[in-house]
Amino acid sequence: MSDSEEHHFESKADAGASKTYPQQAGTIRKNGFIVIKGRPCKVVEVSTSKTGKHGHAKCHFVAIDIFNGKKLEDIVPSSHNCDVPHVNRTEYQLIDISEDGFVSLLTSDGNTKDDLRLPTDETLLGQKDLTAGRTLW
Repeated sequence: MSDSEEHHFESKADAGASKTYPQQAGTIRKNGFIVIKGRPCKVVEVSTSKTGKHGHAKCHFVAIDIFNGKKLEDIVPSSHNCDVPHVNRTEYQLIDISEDGFVSLLTSDGNTKDDLRLPTDETLLGQKDLTAGRTLW
């Protein structure tokens, strides 16, 4: 092959990065994150029982789904691994709202982000941010 040849690869696959990572159940605390029944959740309550006749302490998790706000519960031996979602929260500073409903946002590195449109659905306008308890718009 010569250096002047160009190669184009088209792929619909992702890089294979996992959306979760394992963490021992006994180390997950309140306000942390956990996957329960395949859903990413924010932990609102953790209680740990003492070791019993069969030797495992158990962790009881009460958590809120970060997307739909449903309350989920799970009981896991404290020495076993749980899936924890990769959660990345990015905050922007609002610069402007255009007449067509697009917002201009300032990123942390000083660039602007102009591709976000304000919601027009009335149910979304009053919806709360489930991870912080604040009204979104």
